[in-house]
Amino acid sequence: MSELLVASLSAFWLGVLTSISPCPLATNIAAISFVGRRLENPRRVLLGGLAYTLGRALAYAILGALLVASLLNAPMLSHVLQKYLNQALGPLLILIGMFLLELVSFGSSSGGFFARFQVRAARHGIWGALLLGFLFALSFCPISAVLFFGSLIPLAVANESGVVLPMVYGLGTGVPVLVIAVIIALGTQSLGATFRKMTSFEKWARRVTGVIFVLVGIYLTLIHVFGVLS
Repeated sequence: MSELLVASLSAFWLGVLTSISPCPLATNIAAISFVGRRLENPRRVLLGGLAYTLGRALAYAILGALLVASLLNAPMLSHVLQKYLNQALGPLLILIGMFLLELVSFGSSSGGFFARFQVRAARHGIWGALLLGFLFALSFCPISAVLFFGSLIPLAVANESGVVLPMVYGLGTGVPVLVIAVIIALGTQSLGATFRKMTSFEKWARRVTGVIFVLVGIYLTLIHVFGVLS
């Protein structure tokens, strides 16, 4: 139980870190702001934010369940994972940490289709927000792809949790959306200040996480690859 709790907290933090990165954060704010303008009252704006977050969590849960089940149920692949996952985890964490520290990059992506779909989904109010969250979750930016496929999925495979951990990750990605929904619901004019604070927080949070990933990756590599400290 304690291992699953730690894994869940890690998954949630990965989700938060994903959500406050520039590309996902800008997409989330644009989506909830657009949906918020379409809903009639503050209560429905907040419900729209919750629906959007639930849509994201549902998308990641379904995708995670499919990926983890496929990895664990393929006998040969499962054997390879059990044998080499610990050896691969260290170098993988180092690579992801370097990405978070902007020492390496994997190009950029375009979310044109999802941006266009935003206009159609917003017409359906709360249900549109749910669908919008579901589809936007699948619009992977480089950093969200790295954190989901490179960190979350290995974590889910190691804990044999294809639904819970991806769903917790999805809830983490919805934290800024809920904050923006509350701001809109309260009728404040501080969206710009909130965005700047989240952007500033993202910078140091990403760097701290990147350093931790690199250090843990080096430690695991020394143990499982080179047999040092074991």
